[in-house]
Amino acid sequence: MKDELFWIIVLIIYFWWIPFFLISRLINWFSETIRDAKRYREIEPKLYSFNREREEFEKYKNRWQEILTQKEKELEIQKIEWQKKVDEDKKTIEQIAKEKSQGFPWLAQAYADYFYLQRLKEAEWLKLKPRSAKKAAEKVKEIACAKKEVEIKLRQAQYIIKYFLSLAPSLEEWIGEEDEELLKAILSREVDEPFFTLKAYWYSGQDPARRYLTKEEWAKLSRLDRLQLALERYWQPKNRFEAGIMYERYIGYLYETKGWGVYYSGITEGKADLGRDLIAKKENITKIIQCKRWTSPRFKIINEKHIFQLFGTAFQYKLEHPNENVKAALYTTTSVSETAKRFAVELSKIIQIEIKDNFPLKKYPLVKCNVSRKTGEKIYHLPFDQQYDRTIIEEERNECYVETVAEAESLGYRRAFRWRGGKE
Repeated sequence: MKDELFWIIVLIIYFWWIPFFLISRLINWFSETIRDAKRYREIEPKLYSFNREREEFEKYKNRWQEILTQKEKELEIQKIEWQKKVDEDKKTIEQIAKEKSQGFPWLAQAYADYFYLQRLKEAEWLKLKPRSAKKAAEKVKEIACAKKEVEIKLRQAQYIIKYFLSLAPSLEEWIGEEDEELLKAILSREVDEPFFTLKAYWYSGQDPARRYLTKEEWAKLSRLDRLQLALERYWQPKNRFEAGIMYERYIGYLYETKGWGVYYSGITEGKADLGRDLIAKKENITKIIQCKRWTSPRFKIINEKHIFQLFGTAFQYKLEHPNENVKAALYTTTSVSETAKRFAVELSKIIQIEIKDNFPLKKYPLVKCNVSRKTGEKIYHLPFDQQYDRTIIEEERNECYVETVAEAESLGYRRAFRWRGGKE
């Protein structure tokens, strides 16, 4: 009995804390429940507001979904209309493709009809003005008909040329001076617009400096100011051909300053130069020089064909002049391909070929001050004067290059007379 009582007492002492723990947990649960209820009462208005906002959001969402659906329908309609337009444009392009080799005659016809109608309006005005000019009106109509046909042919020629140049841009490289001027005239002017080359000024007896000035500038400026302004604008070439001439003159100038005698065959002989832009001579050496200034990004590199051309023309010159020590040089503002350089090295075993690539054009004195061998008269030539490239500057005769017209005249030089058909 005593043992049983002992174990009961031991158990009570050991587990006495369990009831207290359970009561404590119950009290804590009850307290947390009260706190949660209080917190719920606090956030209940916010929860209610949130539910309302969610309902409003759902309404807006549904509304925008309807708008989006409507816009998708409209876009689908626009897509169908756009596709129709694309199909129509495609047919038009196909029509252009069929007619491109014939110079877009329908477009040329449209241009011609427009100008024809303009001239007919002029004719009607001549008829209806207070002092009627019926004969003049009939003459205008007659001219309009003739010019309509000319306009068609001009437009067709423009489109054909532009199309072929787009297919083979390198064709421009082989166009000579006269061809380039003619080509520019065809591509850039209207039927009634005059087009003057430097040769046109020379042979008409007009000062070629006028080509670089407006009529207003020519009338307003003094003689010296006119010439100096024309000289400054010369640095802005009007076409690829003029840019090439500037480069040839620059390379020639560099050789002249080193004591070489330079003949500007590319400029003075045109297509007959046989690819010899410059022929420079010093002592017993003759150097055949080819210059390439390519301003168009389509022409980025010199290839081996240009080396072959230079070698061929230099070799031909050597055959014609067996007693001369003939060499060749290529100057270019662009790069020369590695293949072309290797060919130049191999061909140099026969005729020495010097390559100067990425050789830029720099400004230099342009005015040539020359002393006449016949009369001793001191004359200066500007780069647009007719005898500029035939004039050789010899320092031993006190001839020189200067930068300005005023400087040349201060040294006692007068400008070369205008030329008419080759006579000064």
